[in-house]
Amino acid sequence: MSALATGDGVTRASVAAEVGLTRATVSTLVDELLAAGLVEERGARRPGTVGRPGTALALADTGPAGVGAEIGVDHLAACVVDLTGAVRCRVEARAANRGRDAADVLAELAGLTAEAGRLAEAENLRPVGTTVAVPGLVGHDRGTVLRAPNLRWEDVPVAAALGRDTVVENEANLGALAELWLGGHPGLRDFVHVSAEIGIGAAVVVEGRLFRGARGFAGELGHVPVRPDGPLCSCGATGCLETYAGEEALLRAAGIGTGDGPGALHAAAAAGDPAALAALEEAGAALGIALSGAVNLLDPQAVVVGGPLADLAPWLLPGVRRELAERVTDRQWRPQDVVTSALGPDGVLRGAAYSAVRAVLDDPASWIASWTAKTDA
Repeated sequence: MSALATGDGVTRASVAAEVGLTRATVSTLVDELLAAGLVEERGARRPGTVGRPGTALALADTGPAGVGAEIGVDHLAACVVDLTGAVRCRVEARAANRGRDAADVLAELAGLTAEAGRLAEAENLRPVGTTVAVPGLVGHDRGTVLRAPNLRWEDVPVAAALGRDTVVENEANLGALAELWLGGHPGLRDFVHVSAEIGIGAAVVVEGRLFRGARGFAGELGHVPVRPDGPLCSCGATGCLETYAGEEALLRAAGIGTGDGPGALHAAAAAGDPAALAALEEAGAALGIALSGAVNLLDPQAVVVGGPLADLAPWLLPGVRRELAERVTDRQWRPQDVVTSALGPDGVLRGAAYSAVRAVLDDPASWIASWTAKTDA
């Protein structure tokens, strides 16, 4: 399936050449994928050399789809993507979730995911699973939020509340996976992805795979101390990165109401407001200090800045790059190795939805067998 996701003009012959199988074997496999509705033919495509034209193949834009859901401190959202990763529908609701009863949050989120599912079915899409992005630590069962300080949640069984085929994942991990799968960075297989909303999240990708750590909690960059004698953080420690570069910290430092959001900070910085520029300078320096430790430890190809931080990159990244230049021991590290994501604020949500449908792409034979059993029942 991955060979069919590489772009336009893919044929049975080109797939056979790429994966090293005979054309007859590939043709049989493709016929099975066509019958299951996972692949579709797009007409004749001449290979550019003498010979018969091949039939172009592509992943189907109907059939299996993934549902992604996101629990933020101030919003809830859900979307559906098809096998290509394209967003086919999206719904969102503003919601003050900090300190709100978890059962009420999850009931509202269930309504949004149900609405997204109905919109998807109207486009001949069949949701095969749901992945929920949360700003907190997730248990090994991938169903329970162990701790989410910015929501004030502990030991919340999210998957049990939302039903079967639901997986829960840390939002930073999903942002990194979205960058890996959909970010448009060919050859980028080792990187640190950092993003921010109320808190700061990071995730590490090593050799094209998400690095979780021994207990699944790798990437808690927001709670790396950058100034140990700094302000008290929501986690109970002092001087964490989040107290300097988190959304609320930035807005307070810029003299902007926390209810106005990062858009107001962007507008103030673009207008040259001194307080906004100073806040972003300090946040960039703090972020660079924290990231320098990660870069020295992991030696990644790049640092990718995503989410709302990407919109603030013109004012944030100079401080980040300056600190990295001063602190990273590898003198081959370049300012250009800090890049901004092209996925925008929806990177986490798209990563959640696409992760839900990856099981079909990674193991189509198992999905076809399961699908056939259900349709025959």
